[in-house]
Amino acid sequence: MNLNGKKALVMGLGLHGGGVESARYLAKRGAHVLCTDLRSAEVLAPSIQALEGLNIEFILGEHRQKDFDDAHIIVKNPAVPIDSPWIMGRQNIETDISLFLKEFSGPILAVTGSKGKSTTVTALHHFLSTRFPQTRLGGNITVSPLSFLEELNDDTPVILELSSWQLADLRGKNLLHPQVATITNLMHDHQNRYESFEDYEADKWVICESLPQNALTVFPDDERGQKWATDSTAPSFLIRDEPPQSANFQGAWIDSQGLGWVSVTGEAENILPSQLPVPGLHQKRNLLFAALMARLFGLKSQDIHKAAQNFPGVPYRMELFLESQGIRFYDDTAATIPDATAAAVNAVSTASGTQQPVILIAGGTDKELDFTPFTQLHPEPKAIILLPGTATKAIQPLLEQRGHHLIGPVESMDQAIVEAQKISQPGDAVLLSPGAASFGLFTHEFHRGDAFKAACRKYFSE
Repeated sequence: MNLNGKKALVMGLGLHGGGVESARYLAKRGAHVLCTDLRSAEVLAPSIQALEGLNIEFILGEHRQKDFDDAHIIVKNPAVPIDSPWIMGRQNIETDISLFLKEFSGPILAVTGSKGKSTTVTALHHFLSTRFPQTRLGGNITVSPLSFLEELNDDTPVILELSSWQLADLRGKNLLHPQVATITNLMHDHQNRYESFEDYEADKWVICESLPQNALTVFPDDERGQKWATDSTAPSFLIRDEPPQSANFQGAWIDSQGLGWVSVTGEAENILPSQLPVPGLHQKRNLLFAALMARLFGLKSQDIHKAAQNFPGVPYRMELFLESQGIRFYDDTAATIPDATAAAVNAVSTASGTQQPVILIAGGTDKELDFTPFTQLHPEPKAIILLPGTATKAIQPLLEQRGHHLIGPVESMDQAIVEAQKISQPGDAVLLSPGAASFGLFTHEFHRGDAFKAACRKYFSE
């Protein structure tokens, strides 16, 4: 895009890279760039420093109407709702994803879902890189695709993890044409942003809005996924947790021995081993989505099987980052809904091959979710240390009714780990899996995870 002399406004500089890369992209193409964000220069210091040396102006701590009215192009952060009064009704709105899609015409594999999408795309990148070393990964995983746009060729595979907000920004623009499109699941999330669950689902479905003729789609084999398969204009493949009943089934499944299988040509092919480095059935399901996508993109099942055996997992998602004093420490800060916390407790409790007592750190800010899964934690954690927040106020009574050993709410992550230190023993696992948003005590979920790691290393050093 030739933006020489144009006025470009980046709304929401942020801390995850999208605003920074958008500003850099616009400045390098000759635009006069102004970044505006309601947060302070102190909070946004890492992003501001990343743009040093470029001709970019910053208006921080406020938005100004004149800046929006004068802009030829406005690039919004995905967290800014499309009905924000600053941008509502304007026709010059872009995002870092839309800017990327306007320039890149090579093969795209796109993934969305309520949970598991980051593990899925990271595993998919791990698999594809064995055959296509130049494969790139970006999107909601905190890597803007604009950061590697200039390194791409027309045949470079690009994997995009896309949130519902990022997809909503693409609705009706006819820009996203994935060769393989996947929705991993749909759970109640972000209900503080949506008027209904149907609105949330509609944003997810944008991933299939403009499928090209050669596209393939992958969905879970449940009631909603079967409906998506019917609605999809492309051939669909389904993911199951158990072997299919029909010999004509096309998709992937896990057998009674824990092996992963696919059928895309009419014959079953073993694609995942029974044991993986990342624990839990939900993680194996995520890898099965990735494996099937890689197979549909042309990789051989035996090559995917081999690569899966050394897939290390994803930081902040069931990440075993420390073993000290006979205790294992897992960072699952990306578990921001209760269902993910329940799955994490179950996975970690058996991750060592034997029953492993779990000290759970949970709670935070409410997103208007159903916290019933907190009444179904199995096995029962040894203790639950609660972080402060509006979600915790809803979770705590449910846990008290179940008779759980509760500690807190604590005032800081350091205090949470000090409490864990008092009750932990060799053979235990300390798990951060909040089931809630991070805002209030932390800047974002990754800040929460980093604070957890730092505190664990501080108080549990050998």
